[in-house]
Amino acid sequence: MKPNKLVFILSIAFALFSFNSFSQGHQIKVTVHGIPKDSMCRLANYFGDKQYLQDSALADVNGTVIFHGEQPLPCGIYLFVLPDKKYFEMVVDKEQNFSMETNTEDYVKNMKVKGSKDNELFYYYLNFIGDKSKEMEPLKAEYEKAKSDKEKKAVQKKMDDLNKVVTDMKTKFMTDNPDAFMTRVFKTSQEVEVPDPPKNPDGSIDSTFQYKYYKAHFFDNINMTDDCMLRTPVLFNKIEQYIKKLTLQIPDSINAAADYVAELARPNSEVFKFVVWWVTNTYETSNIMGMDAVFVHMTEKYYTADQAFWVDSTQLAKIQDRAKKLKPLLIGKKSKNLVLQDTSGVYRSLYDIKAPFTVMIFWDPDCGHCQKSMPKLKELYDKFKSKGVEVFAVDDATEEEKWKKYIREHNLNWINVADLETHNNFRFEYDLSSTPQIFLLDDTKTILAKRIDVETLGDILQRHIDERKKQAQKQ
Repeated sequence: MKPNKLVFILSIAFALFSFNSFSQGHQIKVTVHGIPKDSMCRLANYFGDKQYLQDSALADVNGTVIFHGEQPLPCGIYLFVLPDKKYFEMVVDKEQNFSMETNTEDYVKNMKVKGSKDNELFYYYLNFIGDKSKEMEPLKAEYEKAKSDKEKKAVQKKMDDLNKVVTDMKTKFMTDNPDAFMTRVFKTSQEVEVPDPPKNPDGSIDSTFQYKYYKAHFFDNINMTDDCMLRTPVLFNKIEQYIKKLTLQIPDSINAAADYVAELARPNSEVFKFVVWWVTNTYETSNIMGMDAVFVHMTEKYYTADQAFWVDSTQLAKIQDRAKKLKPLLIGKKSKNLVLQDTSGVYRSLYDIKAPFTVMIFWDPDCGHCQKSMPKLKELYDKFKSKGVEVFAVDDATEEEKWKKYIREHNLNWINVADLETHNNFRFEYDLSSTPQIFLLDDTKTILAKRIDVETLGDILQRHIDERKKQAQKQ
């Protein structure tokens, strides 16, 4: 294992998970020959896709650092981090009083462990993998240089044989050490063996069989109730792979996948908490349009007083209120009607617009982004107006003369409205935190797209116009 650089994440986005219960505290003594006296060293642990600081201490004249405390550390894989951010790993599980000794020439190769069978096995594995990686490097180079298929096949055979040696080693390791921490890691990271697709009666095969089998059996080797695996890189990678890579990235599919994983994790409160939090947070903060539907689903299903034990009543109310605010604005929902005055003082209703497509934009003449976007929208409007597109432009400010002047100077010849008397609640109802904000609506005022820039609007509009034309031709 090569020393790597570690970027510390010192702030935690949600409440820390509870410790596993051990009968005593912890004392971990680490000696690294070659580091100067008073070097600040840190102990960190994996959690999800990040690393969190647990403790720090200064090295003595011998390069020895001691981390100790009255409480046990949560089980998982930890990192001993040197001042230059290089690090090596260790296992922390039931054995929490042990020592490790190495030097800066090669942390892994020169590691000596006392008092921790898990770490002895861990470093046996790391050294084995390191040796096999060195054997693989020249084979990779040989493969790249091979000129004929025959030469490539010969080298590939050697690489496959070497990979089999590693696989066989892991299998024997798990058999010989069924209770070892690394056995649990290996099982969690183990891939599902996918059979060849069966033939249908007519001799054909289902081209999606292997994908569907792989996804259906993805968690067969994974113990979703082992919260220790949360503090390794492997469990998070598996959860992320299933949710983001094996699942079609549309809200309905993501919601179904998230529910499946959450139910697998439910027997362990810590894993359940992580799955629900991670999915909710990931899609709440997504920049992909429409993914707020996942946030709403997760909030409605899991952020209830009897399930979301990790948030207090105040936080829970805020999360629930946020979901309630976003739900009416989801893609596919009918937009709320707006009735506002135009530049002549006449009240205009959003619902009265009969165009096949309505672009509703909230803007402000003083907004710098709006000043760049409105001329572009005008060009788009001139291009698409004859194809059934109308614009309903809502002024978010209240300075009437400035609003009218901008409209005149830029020839904004669409429907311009404003809430000059500030009687309307559209800023809250449409969740307006900034301008401009664009919503694309169909003829029933159902939301087709939202919170997009003008360039993206043009592409989406063209696609919907083309689809509408195809439907008309079929009829």
